[in-house]
Amino acid sequence: MPEDSAAPVVENSRPAPPSRFQVMFRALQHRNFQLFFGGQLISLIGTWMDTVAEAWLVYRLTGSSLLLGTVAFAGQIPVFLLAPLGGMAADRWNRRSIVIATQSSSMVLAGILAGLTLSGRVKVWEVIMLAALMGVVNAFDIPARQAFLVEMVGREDLMNAIALNSSMFNGARVIGPAVAGILVASIGEGWCFFANSASYIAVITGLLLMKIAPREIEHRGESAIEHIAEGFRFVRHTKPILALLLLLGLVSLVAMPYSVLMPVFAARILHGNARTLGILMGATGIGALTGALVLASKRGLRGLGSWVAFSCGGFGAALILFSFSHWYAVSIAFLVPVGLFMMVQMASSNTLIQAMVPDRLRGRTMAVYSMMFMGMAPLGSLLAGVLAQHIGAQWTVGIGGLCAIAGAFVFGSRLPQLRIEARQLILAQGIAGGEPAGNMTTRALERS
Repeated sequence: MPEDSAAPVVENSRPAPPSRFQVMFRALQHRNFQLFFGGQLISLIGTWMDTVAEAWLVYRLTGSSLLLGTVAFAGQIPVFLLAPLGGMAADRWNRRSIVIATQSSSMVLAGILAGLTLSGRVKVWEVIMLAALMGVVNAFDIPARQAFLVEMVGREDLMNAIALNSSMFNGARVIGPAVAGILVASIGEGWCFFANSASYIAVITGLLLMKIAPREIEHRGESAIEHIAEGFRFVRHTKPILALLLLLGLVSLVAMPYSVLMPVFAARILHGNARTLGILMGATGIGALTGALVLASKRGLRGLGSWVAFSCGGFGAALILFSFSHWYAVSIAFLVPVGLFMMVQMASSNTLIQAMVPDRLRGRTMAVYSMMFMGMAPLGSLLAGVLAQHIGAQWTVGIGGLCAIAGAFVFGSRLPQLRIEARQLILAQGIAGGEPAGNMTTRALERS
């Protein structure tokens, strides 16, 4: 039979680019992140149930917006005071072991609150004390958990993991408050606390099942104080990170405490009950979940600095509109953009900071992030409680929104100068948010 003389056909086709869905959930290709994501989703639903139930319990027992602010203050001020120790621990020790220990401690504390409430003997001072102990746990948990993300997914998918972590947090915010509103109205707050305690089993199990490569821990014999001081020096002398953290601290101080006053809006202004509170917080969660998924679908770091400025201003404007609404449906509608803009600012700031920081300083830098994000909130919660007693919850939230707009304007005006140093830092860490390395200087970092 004669040999076929036709030349072989060589296909010159390129692989199809990943779909938007694949881009949005690319961090879930890592088994360790799958375990983390599933466990945390269950645990965070319990956490949000606990948050709503605790706020309603305090307000039901006291009717005081000042005490609402006091409980929030007690739960968050330890983060401001102790996060530097948490950051040092995250950089010196095994991060997974730290997170397992903190999640186990949180489970125990939630169980104690459940027992006190279900027995009918709970007092406000006990709620305050348990909130403070939970704050101590969070001071070590947040820096370690944030720094641990890079060990689960690597640098290439870090931006997507941060966004999906935020989407998980806010997906739970949609479900948790709604479930809590129903449970509190029907069987009381204690069962919400019990469900929260049981939910920690899922995340602890996921952490134990992970296979993590040993991390090289750089330790040059410094004392604990010198180790902590090095992290603060890095933040203070790195202008883009400092600017992001200062804006985050401002928003946490003056605008984020709106959530502390939500029982006041639900009961006094909208004339509702615990179910009303759950739906209001769920609306914020829907907006925040949407914002996190939008960020997860983003392929690179380009434009994130502008996203931070715009979302901060949008957050402030939406808060002002919500603060003066007396209609239930309208209030729900305004809370959706409140949640969306808040989440875009927080997650974008987190992404940019983690893209600029070297791994040996990651825990300590994320400790400062924790101080600004959660640590400033207790001061804001206490301030909001005092102001609400004198000028009302609506004016308090409205003024906070106005301050957020002012902060966004100042940050936006400085953005062109900050981008120059930000590009150099991101290039030094080799992160371009999933962009090909050859395009880093021209595309991914063009407007970071």
